[in-house]
Amino acid sequence: MKLNSIETFTTPFIGFVRVTTESGAQGWGQVSTYHSDITTQVLHRQVAPWTLGQDTTDLDDLLDIVAEREHKFPGSYLRRAMAGLDTAIWDMRGKQQGKSVAELLGGTPGLIRAYASSMKRDITPVDEAARMKHLRDTHGFDAFKVRAGAEVGRNKDEWPGRTEEIIPTMRREMGDNVALMIDANSCYSPDRAIEVGHMLQDQGFSHYEEPCPYWELEQTKQVTDALDIDVTGGEQDCDLPTWRRMIDMRAVDIVQPDILYLGGMCRTMRVVEMADRARLPVTPHCANLSLVTLFTMHLLRSIPNAGKYLEFSIEGSDYYPWQDGLFVQSPYDIVNGHARVTDAPGWGVEISPDWLARSQYQISTAP
Repeated sequence: MKLNSIETFTTPFIGFVRVTTESGAQGWGQVSTYHSDITTQVLHRQVAPWTLGQDTTDLDDLLDIVAEREHKFPGSYLRRAMAGLDTAIWDMRGKQQGKSVAELLGGTPGLIRAYASSMKRDITPVDEAARMKHLRDTHGFDAFKVRAGAEVGRNKDEWPGRTEEIIPTMRREMGDNVALMIDANSCYSPDRAIEVGHMLQDQGFSHYEEPCPYWELEQTKQVTDALDIDVTGGEQDCDLPTWRRMIDMRAVDIVQPDILYLGGMCRTMRVVEMADRARLPVTPHCANLSLVTLFTMHLLRSIPNAGKYLEFSIEGSDYYPWQDGLFVQSPYDIVNGHARVTDAPGWGVEISPDWLARSQYQISTAP
């Protein structure tokens, strides 16, 4: 089925994509968040010319053609743009077949255990624990992730002693019956990362995310080899050869692709397959409540090596004001610590017409 048009509805933070085929079939997707207005320009200028008028049946190959034709631009923006096309086509396929994307991928609708994921570092450990306890008591979360160090911090903390305080505070305040995770966001050298890792092990944390600069795979592997705690990473990586190297060298214990950073569902499934062959679990990165978390929910209901949890951002409009009012009805109700993938066709969500009316519109059409 040939692609007739690609439309985008964009703000600087988020960009939705609608595709239409020659038969009139339509689907909705999303480019990656952050500088989405730039990403949609890449979509129209560097993805649309190679895909409009083309058959979308072999989507993997079509996306490879885009990457090959744009071989001088191998980086993140092209992949973030490709993700908008990919995810819209998956929605279109689901609507055509009357199936959820999870079912198209070989899975089923249903529940997914979620962990409450904090994005904040400018919060005291006591206050962080207090809001996590509230989420435990009101939504049933039994797994929680907080932040260590400063983002890409060159071994510096957000303020002196915060990391040393938050690790025992979370365990003391949350008790022994919850899973605790932490994200260092590329803060540490291997020596410091290992030192922090031993603190985490002593307090029973189970997931240590991106301890070293993510592009330094050998540094991360040093940490992985030195610790018993699961070291995780991969959210920033959009290059499939880098993924092969990361998995082959077992730089991490759990892989964390971001569907929109990586280039969409098709490319993410390739990473899933690499990880499955290496017997590594997949706990994707999805750190906001745009469509990326919904995409991840469908993925996790479909793959054999799904990790234990769905990442679920707990930040609201004070942190992400741009994520309010995106949908007619939110797909993100957490009940007893679980999210739910419905059996609605495609992604099973409707973008808010009011939001679309306020966005910047652009269309590319087949010649």
